[in-house]
Amino acid sequence: MHKTAAWPLALLYCGLIIYASLYPFVDWRDQGIDPWVYLITPLSPYWTGFDVVINILGYGPLGALLALGAVRSGQSRRVVFMATVCGLLMSLSMETLQNYLPARVPSKVDLALNVVGTWAGAVGALLLERVGAIDHWSRLRARWFVPQARGGLVLIATWPVALLFPAAVPFGLGQVLDRLEVALAAEWVNTPFLTWLPGHLAPLQPLAPGAELACVFLGVLIPCLLVFCIARGSLRRAVLALLMVSVGVLTTALSSALSWGPQHAWAWASAPAQVGLAAGTVVAVLLAWAPWRVSGAVLLLALGLYLSLLNQAPESPYFSQTLQAWEQGRFIRFHGLAQWLGWLWPYATLAYVLTQIGRRDAKT
Repeated sequence: MHKTAAWPLALLYCGLIIYASLYPFVDWRDQGIDPWVYLITPLSPYWTGFDVVINILGYGPLGALLALGAVRSGQSRRVVFMATVCGLLMSLSMETLQNYLPARVPSKVDLALNVVGTWAGAVGALLLERVGAIDHWSRLRARWFVPQARGGLVLIATWPVALLFPAAVPFGLGQVLDRLEVALAAEWVNTPFLTWLPGHLAPLQPLAPGAELACVFLGVLIPCLLVFCIARGSLRRAVLALLMVSVGVLTTALSSALSWGPQHAWAWASAPAQVGLAAGTVVAVLLAWAPWRVSGAVLLLALGLYLSLLNQAPESPYFSQTLQAWEQGRFIRFHGLAQWLGWLWPYATLAYVLTQIGRRDAKT
């Protein structure tokens, strides 16, 4: 059976669907009605073309990933049917559970469109497989990446999504300490454990321009080093590094445009950010010719310094307002996964690299 990144990506996408469908996960209540009643109620007149498109597109990737996972695993029979059934069960569960959330409204139209989206995604993936696109990707992956690259490819694919959620520092992922302390402080109020929290006694100080530059530098370098741990050939690593930097810059600009408006897409590109971006790109290209063990060691050091610096950065008032806009539902359809990826991506990368070093050492 061929190992494929489609299965873990499908699992991550299911997490996004659950989050977007059941957000904000509060005020659950039983209305005393049949949870399936929405299936027989009249259609709502309040519908737009955007609602139709977003529901179809929202479940399309799920169908595609499920179909690709099945095809790559050697299960080629009734792929579209099975993927569509999975999408139906997922959507049916989410719409039914929305009966118990006051902020959400279940809809049979949403259910039908989600099923259509899943079917369309599965058909599209199967057509790609029939025309040889999947085999072409397999050959390309074999030339460009080591065999055990599945986990790394998943991390690389999710890095741009993680960058979509607004960060206090450009390319700043993994800033969880301040929010974790706030959550623990709320749970430990009126208990002796409250004094254990380091941020409870000393407020965070704004980052100096040099520290911001270092965070951007490391934020650009880290995904490139991850690529170097799984890619073959120095020249290919250099090309992939430039591609990663380009994707990161464009995604950061998109995040700013979504947060503050298209006219502010490049507001994040301050002087320290530009210097850090340029320095990170140059160093990444130079390190493309280093052995993968060197890349792994530098990656571990970079992650430690990066997380240490970033979690000392406070949230500015403008950043806090941006987070409120995201978390109050302005981007409810996709911000949940981006938020969690933005928090957890560096820690997942740290765990992956440590695991890969252990596996390769065991083989040698």
